[in-house]
Amino acid sequence: MATYPAAPQEAPTDGLVTLTHVMYALHTLSVLAGLTSAAFVVTAFLTGWPSIIAVILNYVKRGSTRGSWLDSHFGWQLRTFWYALLWLVVAWLLAITLIGIPAAIVLMLGTGLWVIYRLARGWLVLLDRRALPSAR
Repeated sequence: MATYPAAPQEAPTDGLVTLTHVMYALHTLSVLAGLTSAAFVVTAFLTGWPSIIAVILNYVKRGSTRGSWLDSHFGWQLRTFWYALLWLVVAWLLAITLIGIPAAIVLMLGTGLWVIYRLARGWLVLLDRRALPSAR
C-alpha cells in the first residue's frame, strides 16, 4: 500500500495556542467542580459555566484554526462535549425506569471517566504542539 505525505499545515499563532490551553483549562475546571461536589463529573462538565464558555470560544475561533494542527484540538474538544451530552441523555432515559437506574449511574460514571481521559490526552498532546488523530 502506498503512503502519501501529509498535507502541509499552517503554523498556528501563539495566541491561538494559548487560547486552546485556556479552553482545556476551562473544561478541566468544570470537571474539578464535578469531582469536588455532589454532581457527577459529566453533569458538571456539561452544565458548568467554564465548559459552556469554552464551547462558545471554540465555535467562535474554530475558523481561525482551519489548516493548522490546532484544528484537531478544537474538533476534539467539541466532540468530547457533544458526545458526553449524548451519553448523558441516554443515561437520563435509562434512569426513567426503575430497572435502568443502576445502568444510568454506571453510564454517567463511565462518561465522566471518558471526559477526564479526553481532556488529559488532548492537553498533553497540545503541550507537545501536535495534532490529535482525526475522527474523519
